[in-house]
Amino acid sequence: VQLQASGGGLVQAGGSLRLSCAASGRTFSKYAVAWFRQAPGKGRGVVAAINWNGQRTHYADFAKGRFAISRDDAQASVYLQMSSLKPEDTAVYYCYAVEAPGFLWGPVTAYTVWGRGTQVTVSS
Repeated sequence: VQLQASGGGLVQAGGSLRLSCAASGRTFSKYAVAWFRQAPGKGRGVVAAINWNGQRTHYADFAKGRFAISRDDAQASVYLQMSSLKPEDTAVYYCYAVEAPGFLWGPVTAYTVWGRGTQVTVSS
């Protein structure tokens, strides 16, 4: 499977964006998916994750209450709805996936598929 993240852009603080992670190439429904982000000069860390059937999710503390991850297997896509954005949310956002029905989330090295990121810039 191949992944393509999209939906990034420039937004003012307090605004919203919805990122999309579109999969192609294979059946996507058995994949756990996570969004990671990397700000300039910092490491890549998890933002949110969703398991293969969408019934379990995980959020980084900074994302709780502001971000929501969801999936639509009919569209072979995973979404990250981001609200109340802050300048510190500025980063490149990446989606990662691994074909593992029992898996929810882990470090970047646990995933086998990823795509190019999408830039999110939040102005103050």
